[in-house]
Amino acid sequence: MVTAVGDLTSVRTAAFDEIPIVDFAGLLRDEPGAKLAAAHAIRSACETVGFFYIRNHGIAEADVERIFAVGRRFFALSLEEKLSIHKNLSPQHAGYTPLLAENTDASNSGDLHESFDMVSPLAQYPGRTAAGANLNLWPQSLPQLKAALDRYFGQMLELGKRLFEAVALSLGLPEDFFAANLTHPIAMLRINSYPPQAVNADARQIGIGAHTDYECFTILAQQPGITALQVWNGREWIKAPPIPGTFVVNIADLLQRWSNDAFLSTRHRAINTSGAARLSIPFFLGVNYDTNIAPLPGCVSAERPGKYPPVIAGDYVLQRLNETYGSGKQ
Repeated sequence: MVTAVGDLTSVRTAAFDEIPIVDFAGLLRDEPGAKLAAAHAIRSACETVGFFYIRNHGIAEADVERIFAVGRRFFALSLEEKLSIHKNLSPQHAGYTPLLAENTDASNSGDLHESFDMVSPLAQYPGRTAAGANLNLWPQSLPQLKAALDRYFGQMLELGKRLFEAVALSLGLPEDFFAANLTHPIAMLRINSYPPQAVNADARQIGIGAHTDYECFTILAQQPGITALQVWNGREWIKAPPIPGTFVVNIADLLQRWSNDAFLSTRHRAINTSGAARLSIPFFLGVNYDTNIAPLPGCVSAERPGKYPPVIAGDYVLQRLNETYGSGKQ
């Protein structure tokens, strides 16, 4: 059940220590001690908050800015052209989602954003030897979109693999523990466009309603200078402002289940009362479709017995997405 949104103004700005900032540089160096220190910092954030910023992550600011720039060009296209690649035309709902077409929080009356989704060109599904590339839809008048997103998708996938390495190290497992489950993972890259809304607007129609994500990790690039993301800390909504040079990472439902609830998938929402249009770029990363999700080593004990029966990763994610969007969505 999702808590009602309430007054749009009843939100305080989070102190940075409430959503930890993790220096990711240690995970990019071939130094076991530095890797382990960063991994433990990530585990602490996963267990206590479910959200954290990462800095020194190895992705150039110019590469992130390029996606924001091409995203603005996409949303400036005519509605007719955008609708020609409507997500319903793809078996996996890749492509364009119009304003108010989604309603993440069932107690609300529509999410106030447009979006463009690219599904993984690597993912494999039952009955298909390859999927993704033929499921994506691209605007004819903006070929730069595919080129830019293909490159960025690859960068995010490599960064996501590093996050999995951190989880493995933090649990005392081999660094490559998850590698076999990341050869063709289910993943999605999305660009959201949020129009501004008044502070006193209808609280049941916001940028995106309160929700948790479905896969393992979400890696979010936020538009500089505009704060819209809010995270539920168990008592109140706190703001998660963009911090230059960082991504926001959050744990999603599948990893919470996989960790036997040791890691937290935390509710969050977006409300854009900045007075200007805002873009955000989330990358949703899961694992190979056929991965068996049973409690990870180190996450089950006599004091913490297993809470969930095993499930196939792809079946779980597809079920969750189908409940939200209808059958056929990745």
